[in-house]
Amino acid sequence: MMKTQHPGEHVRILALRETAPLLIAFGVDMLGEPSPAIHPVVWYGKLIRALESRAPRTPRAQLLYGLCMPLLAAPAALLPAYLIEMGGRELRTLVRRRGYPLAGEVLSALLKGGSLKPFFALRMLVLAGRSIRHALERHDLPAARLALLHLVSRDRSDLSEELVAAAAIESLAENVSDSVVAPVFYYLLWGLPGAAAYRLFNTFDSMIGYHGHYEYLGKAAARLDDILNLLPSRLTALLIIALAPLFGGNRRSAYRIWRRDAGKTESPNAGHPMAAAAGAFEIQLEKVNFYRLGDASTRITPAHIRQAERMVQWVGGSMFLLAALVKICLRFRR
Repeated sequence: MMKTQHPGEHVRILALRETAPLLIAFGVDMLGEPSPAIHPVVWYGKLIRALESRAPRTPRAQLLYGLCMPLLAAPAALLPAYLIEMGGRELRTLVRRRGYPLAGEVLSALLKGGSLKPFFALRMLVLAGRSIRHALERHDLPAARLALLHLVSRDRSDLSEELVAAAAIESLAENVSDSVVAPVFYYLLWGLPGAAAYRLFNTFDSMIGYHGHYEYLGKAAARLDDILNLLPSRLTALLIIALAPLFGGNRRSAYRIWRRDAGKTESPNAGHPMAAAAGAFEIQLEKVNFYRLGDASTRITPAHIRQAERMVQWVGGSMFLLAALVKICLRFRR
């Protein structure tokens, strides 16, 4: 005969159910990225390349095909994520029926948290910034330009040390939104399928959402990514502003520059975290012939990249904590 569960124990179990997958995913991220052979985002990239290889040649047909590509690919992200979530629930129920409710919650959380990890990249982002900083600290400009390849796809051949540092900082700010805040945000809304779908559509944008060769084929992917990042990019900017003193930034300046310069980039979203970061560090972030964010109050140095690394850690960690708190609040309101 199963014993009656104490109300306090029930509350603890519900809290564990909502928060443990996030905490486990955050902890697993500290260990590094999964092997490319089992990384779902790598699979998404291969799928996108396969779909791209079958694209028609005329602009109008490319535009239509580009609209269909994310729809064709969506089941590859949504179905496995949904099955994992369902499998976690079944595992939890099975173990609970055997009289081990806490063990069931832990096993389910391990499955869900481990599956969530590949959809964000906090530690990898910090390491990418660190590699650029170390090269600049050695005054090894070619190595710094090469390391910048992990964060940006633009031409780096003519960038000075200061422009390399600026590109690193703005990319860290933009990518903490795309690679951490946004997937956690969509996990909060729709669970593992939400995080998986976001990462799939964001990968579409990063691979074909460009002008030039992909002008028509990638237009739908770029617009979809713009819509998906509308809220996460602004949330990231607000987190940068709120947390600025914790990574040595100026909160008042971050808010002022965000309000003034966030709309200066071609992307409707990228300017928000980048402008907030420029204001927080009291520097000017410039992509030559495209935009200037912030005021050139201080010359950019590798020390600013170190601050940006800390910014990524604080913003990413706070997003996980915020998501956990929101999930608990939503659970106990039901």
